[in-house]
Amino acid sequence: MATEFVDRVTVHLAAGDGGNGCASIRREKFKPLGGPDGADGGNGGNIIFRVDRQTTTLLPLHHRPHLRAEGGGIGKGDLRHGADGKDLIIEVPEGTVVKDSGGSVIVDLVEDGTEFTAAAGGRGGLGNAALASTKRKAPGFALLGEPGETLSLVLELKTIADIAFVGYPSAGKSSLIAALSAAKPKIADYPFTTLVPNLGVVQAGDTRYTVADVPGLIPGASEGKGLGLEFLRHVERCAGLVHVIDMATWEPDRDPVSDLTIIESELAAYAVDLDDGSGLLPLSERPKLVALNKVDIPDGSDLADIVRPDLEAAGYRVFEISAVSHAGLRELSFAMAELVVAERERRAEVEATPQRVVIRPKAVDDRGFEIRAERDAEGPLFRVLGDKPRRWVQQTDFGNDEAVGYLADRLDHLGVEEALFKAGAKPGDTIVVGGDDGVVFDWDPTTVGGAELLGSRGSDLRLEDDTRSTRKERKAAYHERMDAKAAVRAEFEQERLAERAQRESGARNEATPAPESGDSEK
Repeated sequence: MATEFVDRVTVHLAAGDGGNGCASIRREKFKPLGGPDGADGGNGGNIIFRVDRQTTTLLPLHHRPHLRAEGGGIGKGDLRHGADGKDLIIEVPEGTVVKDSGGSVIVDLVEDGTEFTAAAGGRGGLGNAALASTKRKAPGFALLGEPGETLSLVLELKTIADIAFVGYPSAGKSSLIAALSAAKPKIADYPFTTLVPNLGVVQAGDTRYTVADVPGLIPGASEGKGLGLEFLRHVERCAGLVHVIDMATWEPDRDPVSDLTIIESELAAYAVDLDDGSGLLPLSERPKLVALNKVDIPDGSDLADIVRPDLEAAGYRVFEISAVSHAGLRELSFAMAELVVAERERRAEVEATPQRVVIRPKAVDDRGFEIRAERDAEGPLFRVLGDKPRRWVQQTDFGNDEAVGYLADRLDHLGVEEALFKAGAKPGDTIVVGGDDGVVFDWDPTTVGGAELLGSRGSDLRLEDDTRSTRKERKAAYHERMDAKAAVRAEFEQERLAERAQRESGARNEATPAPESGDSEK
């Protein structure tokens, strides 16, 4: 039989990458100084989960677990920005719980139209027009687009029902939901007829609520036996449980009281992991009713008279019903409505109670990164961790020397160089920006940005004294060196002007004709 219902699936998401920025210079007749006109790249598309009440299963994601959003367009010259990638919107059923690969709940999607951005697209890189400044008037580089977020998530569907029917296989749960509502579940005379949860809507007076039955439970269901464990998640949200007990069982080693005890032990062993702030109780502590089914059979009616006093003495509200003759169904439906109304009132109070909002601002001295000193087989290693350094490295084109210098300036302004010195880093040490998949550099303090993380094409300009320990001293030495260069350049310029003046004076002397001797005698 083809699979029609899937309530748990693992999806692999890849958001769209951001488009690269463009490095372009305007070239137009009669405009020799057109300036940079490279535009930004487009943002990558997001992957969004949206709740749709018309969707009842995770089957489409079961057939297509690998999802990828559209990437952003690249920037172009003449300030033509790249187009943003389209968001990939995935419709999921109401009641879908999103978990990470470790099983921790990320979000619970319970209302129609609710959206959750599961994977964020990368930001587009800046073009050289956006990178231009008073000091860098015509950048010869642009930033690369950031890669989109990639991750794996687990989606679990937890049916949103007010009342759940639980019991042994063939206890009559499907027949009961068919008798109480307009649902048409599969009904047959063999165990595990129900393979997927069935939902039905019941009207009891002014109260309308939903009921659900799940595949039958057997001893060991909480440990994975039978089908119970796989579908117990569908009763986590219910306001109350109804134990449907078979009064006409033909198995000699079973009786109604032991059946109830076994089901209760399996419910107690199942851990409710849903934490949506509504204060849901464990399944074993939920309000419960007991429905003694199949009392239309003579033996069933006699057995119900025997076990009812014991169940009532244990604190249960007991109803003798028949899904075939509809006996006792009206009383049971109103009793279930009472549980639903009480739960709705409790949740309304929880939602009306103002929640304390805790604001945790960033510390004043939070630099946005941290330096972690490590050691590998080749010697000391310093790891730079932080969102900004990681993004900046991803945006850098290491085949462009100017782009590498720009990265050095950004890291220097962020304070990475000073932090590396304080952590004990020395020129030539290995620096890793990011986690285990980070980018590896050789560190050389330079005069360009104060501290440049050099790749294979980094600058070779270095300070003469690499042992200077403060940024202020290194900058002072840099300015002193630049002043000396400026003085040499000025002296050279004066000598050049003097030589030019001398040449011009000699040329004028040669152009003036000497007087003839005959004319002077006359």
